[in-house]
Amino acid sequence: MDIMSLMEKTKDGASVQRVFGEPVTRGDVTVIPVARIAQGGGGGGGKQEGERPSQGSGGGYGLGATPAGVYVIKNGEVTWRPAVDVNRIVIGGQIVAVVLLLTIRSIVRHRRKARR
Repeated sequence: MDIMSLMEKTKDGASVQRVFGEPVTRGDVTVIPVARIAQGGGGGGGKQEGERPSQGSGGGYGLGATPAGVYVIKNGEVTWRPAVDVNRIVIGGQIVAVVLLLTIRSIVRHRRKARR
């Protein structure tokens, strides 16, 4: 498959329709979901002439989406409500805890050496 034709087929992967979801209306409140979209591609090639002829090919494509938040429209006013990524908060807390424990360990070791 030609790399350019692959890119043509996937060019709408990160379109506005994927970023902004369908609005949901209940009463006088409208909510518009928003996502973060990341798109990537790859390529390849090949064919070497000479003593060791070889062939090659390649390809690749990736698309990822995570919730970013919602726009809330109520009484003619628009507000932004960000999505809370609990996994990111937990990982951040774990990193802080590890750094704290390593710092405490270093301080304790330094004090033990100073007493000797």
